[in-house]
Amino acid sequence: MSASVPTREVARRAFATEFNDATYTFKESDDDRAPVYSLLPTGQRANRVFVAGTLTETEDVGNDSEYWRGRIVDPTGTFFTYAGQYQPEATSVLREAETPAYVTVVGKPRTYETDDGDVNVSLRPESISVVDDTTRNRWVVETAERTLDRIESFDGADEYAAMADTQYDPELSTYRDGVISALEDLEPEADEELAAEA
Repeated sequence: MSASVPTREVARRAFATEFNDATYTFKESDDDRAPVYSLLPTGQRANRVFVAGTLTETEDVGNDSEYWRGRIVDPTGTFFTYAGQYQPEATSVLREAETPAYVTVVGKPRTYETDDGDVNVSLRPESISVVDDTTRNRWVVETAERTLDRIESFDGADEYAAMADTQYDPELSTYRDGVISALEDLEPEADEELAAEA
C-alpha cells in the first residue's frame, strides 16, 4: 500500500452566527485533493460541520436540473444549504420535507463572493435528517459547550486561533452571547415539558 487512505474529518459544531462569519478558507497543502478548511472565528478549522435547527423553507432554485435550497434556523441565526444531483439523498429530503421541521445536517462549508464583494457562507450537505426536538435541543447544548471551550482556549498561541485573530480580529463576546441566548431559548421548552409531566 503506497497511499494512505484519507480519514474523514471530524464534523465541527457551530452556531449559525459563527458559521456565517467563517468567511476565510484555506488548504494546508498544494495537492489538488487537499481538503479545503473553513476557519471558525473562535479558532478552529472545519472541513465538515454538524448543524441543527428548524428547516423553515425549501425551494428548487435550479434552472436545468433540480437544485434545492434549504433555510435552517437555529437560536442564533440562519444556515443555508444547497443540494443537487451530486447529493441525491439530501436533495430528496429537501424536496419531500414538510416545513417547519427540525433537521440535522452534516456537510462542508462553502464560501461564495457576491458581486458587491461580500462573502456568503453556505453548507453543502452530505446528509440531512429530520429529527425530533430532543435531538435538536441536545445539539444546542453540546454546540454551546464546544463553542465555549473554543472561546476559553482562544489565546492566539494555537495555530488556528492565531490565524483567526489575524483574519477576523474576532469579538469573542459575540459568540459567548450567542451561546447564552441559545441556551435561554431552550428554557421555555424545558419548562413546558416539565409542566406536562407534572
